[in-house]
Amino acid sequence: MAESLSNMQDPASQGNNAVRASFDENLSPTTDGDRLNQPVSEGAVPTPPTTQQLEQGVAINAESLTAEGAALETENQPPSEATQADIVKRNWSGLRQMLAWFDAKFPPLTSTGKKNLYRRPKFWVGVSVATVSVSSLGYVWWTLRGLEQALPDIADMSAFTRDGTLSIKAADGTILLQSGPATREKLQLREIPEQLIKAFIAIEDRRFYEHRGVDYQGIFRAIASNIMARDLVQGGSTITQQLARIVFLNQERSFMRKVREALLAQKIERELNKQQVLERYLNLVYLGSGAYGVADAAWVYFSKPVNELTLAEMATLAGLPPAPSEYSPLVNANAAKVRRNIVLQQMLEAKVITEAQERDAIAQPLAVKPSAPKRLQVQAPYFSSYIVKELPRYVSKDALEAGGLTVETSINLEWQKAAEKVMKDAVELDGQAQGFEQAALVSIESRTGEIKAMVGGAKFEKSEFNRATQAQRQPGSTFKGLVYTAAIAAGFSPYDSYEDGPVIFDGYQPNNYGKRFSGWRSMSDALASSVNVVAVKVLVDVGFDPTIKLAHDMGIKSKLNPTYSLALGASEVNLLELTNAYATLAAQGNYTEAHGILRVINQRGDVIYTANFKPKRVVDKNSAAIITWMLQGVVQGGTGGPAALSDRSVAGKTGTSEQARDLWFIGYIPQVVTGIWLGNDDNYPTYGASSTAAYNWREFMSQAVKGMPVEEFPKLPELEGRKGSIKAKPVQPGHVVYGMIKNDDDSITPYNPGGNSRDSATYQEPATYEEPANNYN
Repeated sequence: MAESLSNMQDPASQGNNAVRASFDENLSPTTDGDRLNQPVSEGAVPTPPTTQQLEQGVAINAESLTAEGAALETENQPPSEATQADIVKRNWSGLRQMLAWFDAKFPPLTSTGKKNLYRRPKFWVGVSVATVSVSSLGYVWWTLRGLEQALPDIADMSAFTRDGTLSIKAADGTILLQSGPATREKLQLREIPEQLIKAFIAIEDRRFYEHRGVDYQGIFRAIASNIMARDLVQGGSTITQQLARIVFLNQERSFMRKVREALLAQKIERELNKQQVLERYLNLVYLGSGAYGVADAAWVYFSKPVNELTLAEMATLAGLPPAPSEYSPLVNANAAKVRRNIVLQQMLEAKVITEAQERDAIAQPLAVKPSAPKRLQVQAPYFSSYIVKELPRYVSKDALEAGGLTVETSINLEWQKAAEKVMKDAVELDGQAQGFEQAALVSIESRTGEIKAMVGGAKFEKSEFNRATQAQRQPGSTFKGLVYTAAIAAGFSPYDSYEDGPVIFDGYQPNNYGKRFSGWRSMSDALASSVNVVAVKVLVDVGFDPTIKLAHDMGIKSKLNPTYSLALGASEVNLLELTNAYATLAAQGNYTEAHGILRVINQRGDVIYTANFKPKRVVDKNSAAIITWMLQGVVQGGTGGPAALSDRSVAGKTGTSEQARDLWFIGYIPQVVTGIWLGNDDNYPTYGASSTAAYNWREFMSQAVKGMPVEEFPKLPELEGRKGSIKAKPVQPGHVVYGMIKNDDDSITPYNPGGNSRDSATYQEPATYEEPANNYN
């Protein structure tokens, strides 16, 4: 042992001397008396003074100070060149000794002549990799252990409720609707049809009964299936993982969240059996449209309990979890049907249904019958449901699914209550006598576009179909207001005259009520009396394109067909857009999109949406003032007389579609425009008149204007020399026939004003003129 150490010291000394010699040769020469080149012997090291000496002030021989002591005395003096060289040499001296030791300890070659292991770069790379790997494994183990210790108690799952809610508020802060993201009807597993359970397992977690929370095989299978199908046909998360995410986690997309999800899933399966996991999952999973759990979803989409669902309906529900908004049959019927069929295919592959069952279910149409979630208490239900449908336009899908949103709306609750009562009375009183069962009303603040009241039907609990926003109906003569607006904007004068007489354009003949005609009428007079023939002639002179473009600019969003009957309201629109178009006139030609949502606030109190609708000039002010003056004449001395208010002027237009199927009145004052529709869902003719709609308009508006300052309409501007703001593009009919009557059998006979036959036409004095039911033949 001693001999070995001696052998190791000799090479070390030799190596040290060699390095030192090399260093000395390259160092600049110094003087003989330079002690930097002389090694200090052990005996030359001075003994430091004792504490007693220092306390007694005993003198210390300065010569006994070592180089280090001298350096301390002169540390504030700049070092000399010799001192700097001394420092460098001593530093290099230590390095020489270390290198010499390493060479001695690990010679380049072993005794057998092979390269020493410690001299090989691969050895040190391996050591580094091993060190990093062990450290990483240790860190992962430490992290996983920390995560596992921090996992919540699974027992808390039984009392789980979601934090988020959806609250919709009126303009005064009153809550109209408050729906929490909670399951309203929970079922025990035995109450859920077995086929519905199998549908969820087939599409979401085929190996549910085989894994213990995390299905690694299923992850790879899902990836492969999705790649091959180029669609999301299978998910990678197990049902247990989804349950863990629903109850304990959020929708954050991160690696750590997936790790926690996997750990939680394994913990859940250690403490709950498979039946308990399934029951909780099927009661909590979000399936879109405010439905949490299969029972709520069955009611929301199909208005039936789960035990009455068909196989196709079960597959539709089972396809919703990956993307409830995208696959909702209420949002995207085509996507929902494709997804349903994928579920059925997966059920067939899992051998839980037969080929015949799959074929029959795929052949079934996607028939939905929506209902609001049970126990949902709502004020202004038609407006609230409209707001829920509008939210995706302004708020992201993630924000909607996270919940906890507060929606501040424009609705005036006092106006809303008045509107609901007026519409209820209209149906119960006037409807029985005139043969209509439904009524709808929309009231909009003209300058801001804010919806102040909305009624979509007689009884929301019987029918949730919103006739103010969803029903497409022929507007009848109310569309004439937009035709005449186009004419005035094109430079026409309200005093321009047209003959109200029989005429046929390319085989189309506009007829007045009873095929009566009244001779020459000014545009203003013809609008007040709602003369069909003059309206069509005005449309011909203005042109289809300018009229349609302006109507769309004013707020009509529905498709308008370029036909002669467009002037008489043959193209279907809904009440909200038609009222919005008249609001443009009330706002002196500025269009602002009708809307009900003012702000949306998330659970943290952050405002994530604020309405910012800017008015857009679409009709010049003078033209808007002229058409408003003309529409005042409709109320003051025309068909809209029942709408007159006692304390202020009203402008508006009545409308009756063919066979009185639709009864309309759209009227406005400078601040507010309100539209009313009366009719039947099945389009069955009524035996009423548009004057009934005008009367009910007054019943509502007389309450709405209480306390509202009276504002005057703009005065009629100077007409002489006025130029239009749009360009007319007159229609060029291929064939025009004057003075002839087109009979019911399509035969044409000469006009006979004094005839008594049922097909002959007669003149009617303007003073006794009645609004015609429009004839599109």
